[in-house]
Amino acid sequence: MDLAGIRVGLVGPLPPPAGGMANQTRQLAELLRSAQAQVTLVQTNAPYRPQWAGRLPGLRAVFRLLPYLAALWRTAGHSDVLHIMANSGWSWHLFAAPAIWIARLRGIPVVVNYRGGEAAQFLQGAQAVVRTSMAATAGLLVPSAFLQEVFARFGMQAAIVPNIIDLARFHPRGGKLAQSAHIVVARNLEPLYDNTTAIRAFQTVQAQWPLARLTIAGSGPQEAALRQLVADLGLQACVHFTGRLDRDAMAALYREADIMLNPSLADNMPNSVLESMASGVPVVSTDVGGVPYMVRHGVTALLVPPAQPQAMAAACLRLLDDTGLWARLQQAGLAEVQRYTWGQVAPLLAAHYRQAIQAK
Repeated sequence: MDLAGIRVGLVGPLPPPAGGMANQTRQLAELLRSAQAQVTLVQTNAPYRPQWAGRLPGLRAVFRLLPYLAALWRTAGHSDVLHIMANSGWSWHLFAAPAIWIARLRGIPVVVNYRGGEAAQFLQGAQAVVRTSMAATAGLLVPSAFLQEVFARFGMQAAIVPNIIDLARFHPRGGKLAQSAHIVVARNLEPLYDNTTAIRAFQTVQAQWPLARLTIAGSGPQEAALRQLVADLGLQACVHFTGRLDRDAMAALYREADIMLNPSLADNMPNSVLESMASGVPVVSTDVGGVPYMVRHGVTALLVPPAQPQAMAAACLRLLDDTGLWARLQQAGLAEVQRYTWGQVAPLLAAHYRQAIQAK
């Protein structure tokens, strides 16, 4: 089953800012077009027009929502299937649900591609509303068995279509573990991602590996507080904040790294973990959400409890002190990401599109 000729209306965010779902939306559009599908993008985070509307809290939602609804209506009129990249909270209510019902009015089948590590909390309070909208779709796609199980608890069946990793962009530098012990964190600077734990863990690592350095790639509301923490701990000389990086700069950073930390408190299928493994960088991650569904402790990554800096530090030191373990995790990670290539995922996606179109 191929994708050639299928007219896909793809609904989702695009960079900037570069984030997990935005990057996946952009990448999916590029890959679908490379497979000769006809793609029309409807951007959920399109810039405000006029720009000054974004400075009006009471009106900016209207200035974004009305053009979005108009774009949905037009796109649904010349698409075979609408593919909605969906998330929890207001993102669902403002963007996913309207897209579902506009497609229903236009007689176009919809597949909802849901992602987000906080799905259980969202569905707990909004399951009735979500189920009503999902009943109007042709199917629910999720990137992990974790989310499949979450939706099953709320009476909704989901099929797994994994995230896609671009191995041409994310690839290893070659070579062995460096004595400088370059550690990277690639999450936004928000409470959910608990960068505080990563910084405190690095403090312990740096005490034993004086040449170690930490790079934090991301932006967010906690930046000032995190910079202050680094200063309070006396780590300014060895901790670097890059701000948000585009995908090429991020790929280059991974190739300079020796270990990647994922300290998040909740997660689904973080792209940063896949990108790190594809780049030959062993991962130390919290054992939360969908992470243990995508990696195996001691085989493809090291997993630790959330919000425990000493446990994260101990896992890092274990890797730095055991080059054999570091190399085994590196090789196992490189093998694991082969499951997430476009060649593996495209036939799954094509089958769901065809099934939705034929059931119309």
